[in-house]
Amino acid sequence: MRIVIAAVGRLRRGPEFDLVETYRRRMHWPVSIREVEERRPLAAAERQRREAELLRAAVPDAAARVALDEHGIQMDSRQFADRIGAWQEGGRRDLAFVIGGADGLDAAFLAEINLKVSLGTMTWPHLLVRGMLMEQLYRAQQILAGHPYHKG
Repeated sequence: MRIVIAAVGRLRRGPEFDLVETYRRRMHWPVSIREVEERRPLAAAERQRREAELLRAAVPDAAARVALDEHGIQMDSRQFADRIGAWQEGGRRDLAFVIGGADGLDAAFLAEINLKVSLGTMTWPHLLVRGMLMEQLYRAQQILAGHPYHKG
């Protein structure tokens, strides 16, 4: 399974970048991060639409699409792993996670998403979310492999 993380904004060198790279190096699944940015000063709704276009273009056409969204469902790590495992066993070759910008994801784009996941009710910085997602992807990989990294 190939994983794409399509995210609004650029992650510069620093602790967040290092966290993402630490987990990416541990992954057996190839993980690519595709960053998009709309630099023009646009109204929030127009910026959301434009970011959706950029994110859509960054994601493989046949990928299962997961949005990290505050209104998504909350899953524990085992449920998350099981969902990924079901896609993998079902023959999905590509899995894409999308992370929107400061204004969130465009409603029309969200309607195209296979699964909306919330990382909890707290608000997290978008750049930190990448590291949290990478850790959960690594944990899912370990759960699916039967590794004791995940207890319970």
